[in-house]
Amino acid sequence: MMISINVKGQNYSFDFYNGTFNFSIDSSIVFNTSQKATATETEKFYSYVSAGHYAELIASLKKYREKYDLNDWIYYQLIRKTAEQISPKADNYFRYTLYKWFLLSKCGYDARLAVGNDQVIFYVKNEENISDIPFFMIDGEKYMCLNYHDYGKLFKQADAYKPVNITIPEARNAFSYKVTRMPDFKPENYAEKDVEFSYRQKIYHFKLKVNEDVQAIFKNYPGVDFESYFNIPLSRETYSSLIPILKNNLKGMDQKKGVDYLMRFTRYAFLYENDEQNFGTEKRLSPEQTLLNKYSDCDDRAALFFFLVKEIYDLPMVALLYPTHLTMAVQFDKPVGEFITYKGKKYSFCEPTPQAQDLKIGQLANKLKNIKYEIVYAYEPTKR
Repeated sequence: MMISINVKGQNYSFDFYNGTFNFSIDSSIVFNTSQKATATETEKFYSYVSAGHYAELIASLKKYREKYDLNDWIYYQLIRKTAEQISPKADNYFRYTLYKWFLLSKCGYDARLAVGNDQVIFYVKNEENISDIPFFMIDGEKYMCLNYHDYGKLFKQADAYKPVNITIPEARNAFSYKVTRMPDFKPENYAEKDVEFSYRQKIYHFKLKVNEDVQAIFKNYPGVDFESYFNIPLSRETYSSLIPILKNNLKGMDQKKGVDYLMRFTRYAFLYENDEQNFGTEKRLSPEQTLLNKYSDCDDRAALFFFLVKEIYDLPMVALLYPTHLTMAVQFDKPVGEFITYKGKKYSFCEPTPQAQDLKIGQLANKLKNIKYEIVYAYEPTKR
């Protein structure tokens, strides 16, 4: 990180994926707080900082977001890193969180704070179906907690925290967890990963470009709805190291054989391990994380298979959630083998996760037959 000093305050510069974020901090928005989180300290902080010269910093953040077309979740990582430069998390967690809240709010998001148990809870308005993080309801609106993971087991139930009532006129927008575009990472930050699998007595080799920065992006990413999850894309370098190679390998294959190839690539090119063994808890991996990680489970492979089929063939698909398994079914011109009917259309089973049997398209694992499932996502290609 480069830091220089000017008369009014400090200039900061730090790398943010493929770009560099430059910003200035006017001394009028530098405010020291105690380390103990209280409503009174929060009100003092806001009263002081909101009266200072913060407009240039907010303009810099908004300009960077627009230049690099950042989704809200990625933009929040930029705000988080900016707050870290102003007030390091390790030095004063309360103050660091106050700056995150102030910046996110002044950038237009309806963010709130609550205090209690000597903790500060930071949350933001959200209108999506998020399944695995705490939330608060205020006037019928849902606010998702952005920092509960920092407290771990010390985090209490929602009623342990009392909201701090500060009205910020520009803080009106809901925050979205959808990631529809990955950042452009620096090419030199990618490593090469050798992947291979066998299809019809032929070994196929891949040299994937993968980047550990992807792990940081999704470290505290919540359990979003399946539509949002399935549509997380690959970064440009990883995409370029995989999709053109797959398309070349699929030349000469008809559509069904090509989907079979992608199903078996997803099933056998990566080692299987369930999340409890791998992470100690349930954790969905994005398609790029599945390519990067040594192990993955059924959710991860279903998302990767969906991405590959959508990108190469753009076929209608449904995701089927069983009590302990997630699998896929694809709509072809004519159904293959066993299929399900959903809204009048026939979808053939395509199992992207290793099973006891070597399943073909149109085959379902014996253990899943006669088990109830739920269609959690149905994809219909946009008509061209």
